[in-house]
Amino acid sequence: MSSATTTTGRPAVAAAPAPGALRTALRRPAARKVLLIALLTAVAAPFAAARWGSGSWPSGLTVALDGPLGKANDWIIDNRDSHWLFLYFFGHVSNAVIVSVRAVYTVLLALGWAGVTAGAGLLAWRVAGRRAAVTAVASFAVCGLLGMWVPTMRTLALMTVAVAASVAVGALLGLAAGLSNRMFRVLRPVLDTMQALPAFAYLLPVVLVFGIGVAPAVLATVVYAAPPMARLTALGLRGTDKGVLEAVDSLGATGRQRLLTARLPLARRELLLGVNQTIMMALSMAVIASVIGADGLGDRVYQALSTVDVGSALAAGVPIVLLAIVLDRITAGSPTPRQGPARRGRTLTLWAAGAAATALVATAARLLGGQSWPDGWTVAIARPVNTAKDWMVDHLYSGVPGVGGTADWAAHYTGWVLDPLRDGLQSLPWWGALALVAALAWLIGTWRTALTAVLSLAAIGVLGRWDASMDTLSQVLAAVAVTLVLGFAVAVAAARSPRVDRLLRPVLDVFQTMPQFVYLIPVVALFGIGRAPAAAAAIVYALPAVVRIVSQGLRQADPAALESARSLGATGGQQLRQVQFPLARASLLLAVNQAVVLVLSVVIIGALVGGGALGYEVVFGLAQGDLATGLVAGTAIACLGLMLDRVTQPTKPKEAN
Repeated sequence: MSSATTTTGRPAVAAAPAPGALRTALRRPAARKVLLIALLTAVAAPFAAARWGSGSWPSGLTVALDGPLGKANDWIIDNRDSHWLFLYFFGHVSNAVIVSVRAVYTVLLALGWAGVTAGAGLLAWRVAGRRAAVTAVASFAVCGLLGMWVPTMRTLALMTVAVAASVAVGALLGLAAGLSNRMFRVLRPVLDTMQALPAFAYLLPVVLVFGIGVAPAVLATVVYAAPPMARLTALGLRGTDKGVLEAVDSLGATGRQRLLTARLPLARRELLLGVNQTIMMALSMAVIASVIGADGLGDRVYQALSTVDVGSALAAGVPIVLLAIVLDRITAGSPTPRQGPARRGRTLTLWAAGAAATALVATAARLLGGQSWPDGWTVAIARPVNTAKDWMVDHLYSGVPGVGGTADWAAHYTGWVLDPLRDGLQSLPWWGALALVAALAWLIGTWRTALTAVLSLAAIGVLGRWDASMDTLSQVLAAVAVTLVLGFAVAVAAARSPRVDRLLRPVLDVFQTMPQFVYLIPVVALFGIGRAPAAAAAIVYALPAVVRIVSQGLRQADPAALESARSLGATGGQQLRQVQFPLARASLLLAVNQAVVLVLSVVIIGALVGGGALGYEVVFGLAQGDLATGLVAGTAIACLGLMLDRVTQPTKPKEAN
């Protein structure tokens, strides 16, 4: 009897721990968040499905903007030559930009190749040291050797004006956001949108207002490049040591004195980094700006893309990379410490001597008739590069024994990865997609993060771009997955071997500064037209940032923790998985976030080679002058980027308040 009782009682005893395990699981915040989202979905989903269906985004919840935007487009075209707003405001802005670019270009031409090269070397030497000076001189010499001196000067003139305007606008916005909490809260979503909105989307409204030429190219670059300066300026001002501010206040300093003597000097590193990032962003617009009439290196790259001329594109792309490297070395120089009167006098003497030497070199070259780079000092690389490209296409495009060719890889990637992922996302119920995004964003952030992500995804549906956005999302997710796999593998090797890190550094510099358009040409030659080459270009563009961030995070792991793991007999793999990866969690998540952002930034450019979806709509709108199509699709990409940013970037509760 007792045995039967014991036997029958066992199921009850075995089932008893289940409520306790459930209570233990619910003590975790993540489990409670998921459960709440699941309950809300279970309650709301039947009503949403009965009212609007469970397929794609319901048409009853869309808002058609084609009519209002079409009327705005027509009004701008009809009044561009007569309305006072265009004649007395936008017209003066355009003239000021054109005059500024011409003035800088005239100065560069007057200095000649010798003066510009010597001046760049002097500036780099005094700001960043001898190595930077050698790099600057060698870089400008290479620009001349490639036969790209005049296009380089045109690009440099345009970028000088664009960067100066971007720094000024960004610094003013950052100053306002850094000194006022209310302004910071207002500007933060504006800056998020400016950075998430694709560069191509800026071109259409700017072209409608200012036409084709230098002015719209500079203004579009300013809109694209100013946010980093604003963000870093605000970050530097808001991160000022409170103890220093209290000390300044105790001395009776006014608000202006606090800003000039304490906050700005302490934020100097952030300000220099903001200038550096603004320059990099502006140079990345060099090719895109050529689409609307900007001359220079970008136009050469864009023209080479239309004929799949890899050699000519590389000859014009290398100077853009060299300009980026030189300006990066100069603006990333260490801040100069405070100097005494004698030291300042010696510095001024060196500057004066260097300026006199530069003027002397420029004058001598001008008298000798060498104002422009000598034609006999050029090296043509287009033909050998194209020959190498043709050989690669002939031997790698198809028929490689055992592994097939790049055409087969592209077909498999499209058929086995992109198509199933796209079909799965498009077949997902719209309310299920919202719930999934809410859960992912809330798990790593706050309820505000989740709300922002859900509203961003819902805005895509309201704009009527749901299916195209799911297509774009599938391409982004697939490319990000490949980028992370490759990036983590390379970063681990770089973090564990200083030699590998040294070998990779110049390669990453080149890949990170090479214009996005340049990547399209070889991938089109190797993979053909379609979504696969667009993904390949995005992977190559995003990979350097992932490698840098992950390798730096792994190298910064606590040495004491690594030593403890080694003393316990942990292998290299165990140290990596159980010590370095957990300690570098913030860097790993940042790498994921940056991979998403950078891959998404190539979506529109990838549309030029068959990427389709939202990117194609933006390009089509720009080509046809259709403000509604281009701007709505660009806004949908911005919403998609904002949603992905919130889903992949952790936010602490205290940061949300």
